[in-house]
Amino acid sequence: MASLKEIKGRIASVKSTKKITSAMKMVASSKLRKAQTQIERFLPYEIKVAGILNNFLSGYNEDEQISSAFSESRPAKRVAIVALSSNSSLCGAFNSNIIRLLSNRIQHYSSQHAEIEIYPIGKKVEAAVQKMTLPVEAKGSYIPLMDKPDFEGAKAIADALIKDFLAKKIDRVDLIYNHFKSAGVQVPTEELFLPFDLTKHQTTKSVPTDYLIEPDRRAIIESLIPYALRSKIYAILLDSVAAEHAARTVAMQIATDNADEILDELTIQYNKQRQNAITSELLDIIGGSEGQK
Repeated sequence: MASLKEIKGRIASVKSTKKITSAMKMVASSKLRKAQTQIERFLPYEIKVAGILNNFLSGYNEDEQISSAFSESRPAKRVAIVALSSNSSLCGAFNSNIIRLLSNRIQHYSSQHAEIEIYPIGKKVEAAVQKMTLPVEAKGSYIPLMDKPDFEGAKAIADALIKDFLAKKIDRVDLIYNHFKSAGVQVPTEELFLPFDLTKHQTTKSVPTDYLIEPDRRAIIESLIPYALRSKIYAILLDSVAAEHAARTVAMQIATDNADEILDELTIQYNKQRQNAITSELLDIIGGSEGQK
């Protein structure tokens, strides 16, 4: 059984840990609010770009074939995977979920004898890729993007993927990231980036928008799709950052609650042993006094 001194030391240690987890929770909550603000500021732009593209696509008749260089479907002989993680830990299963999805996706493509290149955004996924035994090619390092997301960085990644896809250097691009659903729920998500799904953006309207188009509808759509793809990379970057801070807030709250429970148990144990020690001393005193009679 632990001595009173040892229990007192454990209580002090747990109190110190609780202060740290509580402070980290407050910092994560503050960063989460900033991340949500960034998403809210960018969302109108993304919605507007998607709306314009939808309006143009809805102008096609049902019997017309919609095609684009960005939507060309080819056998997946060489694929690219964009995987987003955090740069630091203490955020629950946030990173392990992404690494698990990435490993499953790599095994799937490896079984099809496809060449795989990975764009690792975040220190944790980059470290996981470096440790992989399967033959994969890491395309650059994007650790700063997770600390300070910016559109130019997202645009550079999107443009590189678009360039390689149009040049037929890659046949498919997948996105793997954590979707911020709420402060308490982050959903590990796999999503197709390229080829671009035109039917997903084609909405049926009772009265199609009748644009006067110059030079033609196809040329306008071809110029709009890159904007949508760049917006998508930036959107999932903001999404993943918000999900990371939400996951860390929850993890630190759970750690703080656990510290409270441990403190309660240690306090009860300390009081019991202290009471036993006092009782033992009293019995010794009484025994001594009885022996002198």
